[in-house]
Amino acid sequence: MANRQIGKSANRQVGKLAKRHSPFAIRHSPFAIRHSPFVDSQIRPSSFSILHSAFFILGFLALSLVFAAPVCGRWEAPQTDELAVGQAFQPAFGGSASLPLAAASALPTPVALADPVRVPILMYHYVSELPPNADRYRRDLTVSPENFKAQLQFLADAGYHAVTLSDLYLYLTQGYPLPEKPIVLTFDDGYRDAYEVVFPLLLDYGFTGTFFVLATPPHFEWPGYMTWTQIKELSDAGMDIQAHGRDHVDLRGRSYDYLVYQILGIQEAIQQHTGRLPRFFCYPSGKRDADVVAVLKSAGYWGAVTTEWGQAQSREKLFEMPRLRVRGAGALESFIDRLE
Repeated sequence: MANRQIGKSANRQVGKLAKRHSPFAIRHSPFAIRHSPFVDSQIRPSSFSILHSAFFILGFLALSLVFAAPVCGRWEAPQTDELAVGQAFQPAFGGSASLPLAAASALPTPVALADPVRVPILMYHYVSELPPNADRYRRDLTVSPENFKAQLQFLADAGYHAVTLSDLYLYLTQGYPLPEKPIVLTFDDGYRDAYEVVFPLLLDYGFTGTFFVLATPPHFEWPGYMTWTQIKELSDAGMDIQAHGRDHVDLRGRSYDYLVYQILGIQEAIQQHTGRLPRFFCYPSGKRDADVVAVLKSAGYWGAVTTEWGQAQSREKLFEMPRLRVRGAGALESFIDRLE
């Protein structure tokens, strides 16, 4: 009884305050003291009070939904009136299917893709001094460090800009911009002088080089070839590491499994050691057939370079890109004549 009297007295005082200061009397609230189980276990609200409280809560939730601002969830894109690219406009009530002005202005301007384009791809092998008793093949494939430095100096003075094969691919297929006088510098086979001679000189002149490497020589750390540690250093410095096969072998007439071993194997090895997936292939000695090209495409390669002479690059011949061989014999003048 004492608890019941305390509860009634407290409730009357709260009710008086509510009438003076609130448009909603406390007695109409589901949180009224007389409805609290902590006041008196024998007091129970009437059915009318329960219904009244329920309606109050529902009304409050409804108002919250009406005035709540819409929220874009983490994986939801906000709805707009702009047409998505490539989506056809359908008139709502018949009539012309012409795009509204706002939607038409939102569509990208078509870009005419250049094809073919003149981008010389230079092909180097050795950049070093000739070893004793070098045969004619080694002499033909070897450019001295002095001549290589003179060639880089000419390219810099003439306004050439070294780009990668990815840059060229994106230009041909998507209209990706290229600098004036673009040129690609490629170095085949992954010889040690690529790290000791070529790499420092490219850094000095601010040029990017593309290095086609094999998997077996660096795996066994053959003398005369770069190691995987050195190859990764080139890659981390901004050089482009691309695929030349697991081994330097003729790929023509091979079984499907063997082609996968050579073509996919070098791709996975480069990605494993550098963290970057190669997208271009250099045919060993330039030799290939339709099966080789088919496996390259199935493995996700974007193109391949050959040993054929030429400077014109085309979307239709991404797997037959020609290059300019830089020979060991010959002065700077012959290099310039071949390039210009």
